[in-house]
Amino acid sequence: MNCRSACLLLIAAFLLGLPISSPAPLVYRPGEGWTYEPVGSEGKWQKTRAKDQLEAAQAAFEARDYGQALRSARRVVKVWPLSDFAPEAQYLVGRCYQQKGNDEKAFKEYQKVLEKYPKTASYQQILQRQSEIADRYLAGKRFRLWGYIPLFRSMDKTANMYEQIVKSGPYSEVAPQAQLKVGEARVKQRDYEAAARAYELAADRYHDRPQIAAEALHRLGMAHFKQAQTAEYDQSAAAQAIASFTDFMTLFPNEPRVEETQELIRGLKTEQARGSLQTAQFYERYHKWKGALIYYNEAVLQDPTSKHADIARERISDIKSRVEATPLAATGVNTNQAPSKLPETPASK
Repeated sequence: MNCRSACLLLIAAFLLGLPISSPAPLVYRPGEGWTYEPVGSEGKWQKTRAKDQLEAAQAAFEARDYGQALRSARRVVKVWPLSDFAPEAQYLVGRCYQQKGNDEKAFKEYQKVLEKYPKTASYQQILQRQSEIADRYLAGKRFRLWGYIPLFRSMDKTANMYEQIVKSGPYSEVAPQAQLKVGEARVKQRDYEAAARAYELAADRYHDRPQIAAEALHRLGMAHFKQAQTAEYDQSAAAQAIASFTDFMTLFPNEPRVEETQELIRGLKTEQARGSLQTAQFYERYHKWKGALIYYNEAVLQDPTSKHADIARERISDIKSRVEATPLAATGVNTNQAPSKLPETPASK
């Protein structure tokens, strides 16, 4: 080691030994992490009673010092978890995160209040705040990566938020709308089956609330309707949509959307006829006359006035003429009686 290096080491050792106080001390506490506290105030915010600590947290919150309010409120919950002041302190933790713009974290902290302190007087307020947070994500707000970087939208996580709200307070003021919004989030995912389940639950659970029940039944029909539009041979979704729309019109005949719903049903029946016609043509292409007759008849019954029904009638007449000219043992078709059991559809092959 040369002389210059030795001198530098001695100077460094001397400087480190001087009693210099940091102008911005960082304090680490288990469960709280590193926090900044101005010189001379280290630990002074800590109180010896839960009541005093909560008041300190509330005073900091009102002063918009959300970092200090968060530390104080967390200390109440950690040091006095069974005190009468812990529920309000945990609620304040959520409000601090919400004021800091971290909605996802706020939602989770609010959930802790509902789970740990179900008898809290703030129960309805908390559900309302959670609902407002979920609404922002439903509208397109991005979830944060690692809790810091706004990165992605997720209707799955949004639906889960609404489901938690309903689970926490199934008959609360916000629960009916929250249940409908579970379905709305699923529709945005294009998961129409999950959306239908959510709307069906809303219609069943809140049947005594006409406005909610009517909305749920109409949306249930729309979910099946959209599902039917994606189907090629499976027409069960169209049948479910018709059933849901029919329930809607029967139970709520004065609803303004009844006329619009009737148009949708007519369109669905035409779609059913189209699907049956396609299935019949499939069977006919492979000379499966029995199956072809069944589905051509279905097309006629489903939408008698449509062009699909006209085509089906022509094919029925042609097949019957062909069958009558052929020994029945060779065709397996009884033209006077329809088979009692449907054959497999192309979608099931």
